[in-house]
Amino acid sequence: MHKTLKLITLILLLAFAATEANAQEKLIGNVGSREKITLDGYWKVIVDPYETGFLNYRGEQNSLRGSYFTERDFNADRTQLVEYDFNMADSLLVPGDWNTQKTELMYYEGTVWYRKKVFIPKGDKRTFLYFGAVNYDATVAFNGQLVGKHTGGFTPFNFEVTDLVKEDAYNSIIVKVDNRRREDGVPTVNCDWWNFGGITRSAYLIRTPRTFIRDYSIGLKKGSTDDIEGWVQLDGTNKRQTVSIYFPGKNFEKRLHTDKDGYAYFSMDDVKGFTLWEPENPILHQFTISIKGEELQDKVGLRSISTQGTKILLNGKEIFLKGICIHEEQAFEPSGRATGRQDDKVLLDWAKELGCNFVRLAHYPHNEDMIRLADEMGIMVWSEIPVYWTIQFNNPDTYNLAEQQLCEMISRDKNRASVIIWSVANETPRSAKRLEFLNGLIKKTKELDATRLVTAAMETEYTSEITATVKDNLQRFTDIISFNTYVGWYDGVSDKCDDVNWQFSEDKPVVISEMGGGALYGMRGDASMRFTEEYQEYLYIKNIEMMERIPGLAGVSPWILKDFRSPKRMLGGVQNGFNRKGLISENGDKKLAFFILQDWYSKK
Repeated sequence: MHKTLKLITLILLLAFAATEANAQEKLIGNVGSREKITLDGYWKVIVDPYETGFLNYRGEQNSLRGSYFTERDFNADRTQLVEYDFNMADSLLVPGDWNTQKTELMYYEGTVWYRKKVFIPKGDKRTFLYFGAVNYDATVAFNGQLVGKHTGGFTPFNFEVTDLVKEDAYNSIIVKVDNRRREDGVPTVNCDWWNFGGITRSAYLIRTPRTFIRDYSIGLKKGSTDDIEGWVQLDGTNKRQTVSIYFPGKNFEKRLHTDKDGYAYFSMDDVKGFTLWEPENPILHQFTISIKGEELQDKVGLRSISTQGTKILLNGKEIFLKGICIHEEQAFEPSGRATGRQDDKVLLDWAKELGCNFVRLAHYPHNEDMIRLADEMGIMVWSEIPVYWTIQFNNPDTYNLAEQQLCEMISRDKNRASVIIWSVANETPRSAKRLEFLNGLIKKTKELDATRLVTAAMETEYTSEITATVKDNLQRFTDIISFNTYVGWYDGVSDKCDDVNWQFSEDKPVVISEMGGGALYGMRGDASMRFTEEYQEYLYIKNIEMMERIPGLAGVSPWILKDFRSPKRMLGGVQNGFNRKGLISENGDKKLAFFILQDWYSKK
């Protein structure tokens, strides 16, 4: 077990090895507990649709120089990125998207250069640039030196800049952000949400001792409700150290000794007095993890998640997932990218008011505050990567990008009890290449984390006029049968629910990952008139009746909590750039269907 976990640790830590296109480093865990300098606030920006700043003084596209960088600033070998005088430039708030901060940038897809100066005091410290997320391509420079690139709009990354720091002085950070959609990207060019550009999550300068705790994992052993195991990974020159893991509330301490690689595995068998985490009682156990010169604090919930036939078991007991889907979008106008705890709390409070014990965070990893709030509030989480619709399943580079985002998602959130399901895809058309691609991601997920369930949102079909099923071969490799179905919206009218029966070939739990239909808040009329609140209300009534007959149903997450921006939804006077399937409007108004689902959940 020790060797297996060490291998898993190395996979997690090395999953971000440098490539020509992507040179990010191993992630630093638990940034919230570390010494850091915030980079949040206003950054100077230059909008650059022609990428003029990406040209050198000859006009060649082979360096990060150009009209934004003067020739006299070039050093001898012309390898450094040097900054343009941004003093006259405009500003944007970080974290945040540029689309809703500047009306002229609402539909903009291209390059924006960000620049910030930050004072760094003296100290015998290592220094890392950390970004919670930048959408989509980020090229980062520190004090004129290119330090790395990252691709992917919803996962964190960091670069060490220790050797470039000017102490007791202001230091310059430049980030070239490019949110253009790419055919070989993850997601691809076609997706049903707004392509918000910018430094969309918090950014920090993290300062650590010369040898520090890079990362750690702690949780219940697979299949156990009282045995804890985990690992610690140090980084630095003095990797052989004693590590203390201390639970002050339990007066319990574990001492470890790391090996030459800075790694130590630990287990705590038959631990007594640790209350298990569950939605009704989301107990989090505070602990410290320390070495000489550094101490980190964290809270961990201890719980097990498994399946037995068609049941989902939390801590060995059957549970029904009463869920809702959520996009990472602000609860109220201007409906930009949700940027942290304040936005997330409103969304999760609405989910709790609805009666949910579960949320599906669509269609990409949400920010870390959302996951930590779910831990505190007792809300189980489905977290997924944006392998969405028709990406290039035959492209090895696209697969590598998907796997990279998967690794970053798991690395960041592996210690959060709320996350019970990792999802590798949503609504992807079936093919042999696609099956190979997604099965590869499932195998990677289980290598990195064998303690959670793995699935993908699949699609349904009819085997007869009234019999629906999932015939996707991917279900042979997933832990649950999860699928999106829109009976009454894309599939007939609401009364069709009376006739549809469901059959499944796998003896696994069934989770409906999406269902529902649209309504414009305040648009009233007959229940047969689409986009009225009455139509959506009746659709939910009939779907609930149908779901009560679905064999093995273990959960549902209707689409979606609130109306969200999408450039695909342009029906004038109704959609106006919003997907209207929300149970709550973009202004926070609850639609009639909200109360139908709320009533059903209160009885489950």
